[in-house]
Amino acid sequence: MRYLTAGESHGPQLTTIIEGLPAGMPLLAEDIDKELARRQKGHGRGRRMQIEKDTVHITSGVRHGLTLASPVALVVQNDDWKHWTKIMGAEPTDDEEVKRVITRPRPGHADLNGALKYGHRDMRNVLERSSARETTVRVAAGAVAKKLLSLLGIKVASHVVEIGGIKSEVHAYDSIESLAEITENSPVRCLDPVAEKKMMQAIDDAKANGDSIGGIVEVVVEGMPPGVGSYVHYDRKLDSKLAAAIVSINAFKGVEFGIGFEAARKPGSEVHDEIEWSEGEGFHRSTNRLGGLEGGMSTGMPIVIRGVMKPIPTLYKPLQSVDIDSKESFTASIERSDSCAVPAAAVVAENVIAWELATAITNQFYADRLDTLIKSIEDQRAYAREF
Repeated sequence: MRYLTAGESHGPQLTTIIEGLPAGMPLLAEDIDKELARRQKGHGRGRRMQIEKDTVHITSGVRHGLTLASPVALVVQNDDWKHWTKIMGAEPTDDEEVKRVITRPRPGHADLNGALKYGHRDMRNVLERSSARETTVRVAAGAVAKKLLSLLGIKVASHVVEIGGIKSEVHAYDSIESLAEITENSPVRCLDPVAEKKMMQAIDDAKANGDSIGGIVEVVVEGMPPGVGSYVHYDRKLDSKLAAAIVSINAFKGVEFGIGFEAARKPGSEVHDEIEWSEGEGFHRSTNRLGGLEGGMSTGMPIVIRGVMKPIPTLYKPLQSVDIDSKESFTASIERSDSCAVPAAAVVAENVIAWELATAITNQFYADRLDTLIKSIEDQRAYAREF
């Protein structure tokens, strides 16, 4: 499986083309719209989320609700495009007022590095594509992957474990379904109702101070069969692909599995998961400190992965920068106004992880048809239980 995305933040639409889905997979626009709506929620989001009501149009690869195995094209239109038709239009123009040239890079964004890389004197050519708006269609692609995983008995959910230094003290949940239900009803996607209120206050305080705050999200996956991935080559290790997916999300700067960086502070006896065996269940681990991954492969235990998101760098209390034309110092301009996007980023993390897991599965098992893929996964689970 693979996909490409196209589109700018204020362009007419965002597009993704997905290749490699098995034939015969049920897929409806509402499967994707659900994830798109989740991405737009969360305490601390800015006005853009009120402008855009993201819904998908499936324009190829699906007929009568089933995938054809040909490329699936998904389109999400930008409702705000009507205000940007001249500024972002494809037709040539010499009108500098229409162009609204940007020569002032914002600290923490891709503006300056992108301008240096591609030679853009107008940094709107950079910021339009580097915007987190692009995650809209990455979530759309991930929603398709989540649908496939669900048909294989694999469930994905997420929650926020920290915002602005406020940590959730509740980490236990009855099932992955209850985790999803509780966090879906939380404005900050947190399991801890006490921490939830403190997180919301911290977000409000940051906004009032013209500042922003970041946090940590956790993705949990249940039902992955053991042995997905490989120890044979570095580029086939499943944990490396998952780590890359997390840090590919805008503003994410770190990733850990299981107990993560705590492993550096503990002896090996408190880090590694002892192996047990029982009739019917087969081999399993007595703990899950390594987050369901060993040697670059899934163990069959829940996969637990966390990502850290830095504060959004565009502030109402702007930082200093330098104009690339005049070379004069200035205070950076404001392009967006989220004071905290961590709850929404948890949804993005869910979907990029879902994509990597679905890709790993379709790479490893025969996946031209959904029915044969389902059987292959069932056979792998049975083989592992009886090994």
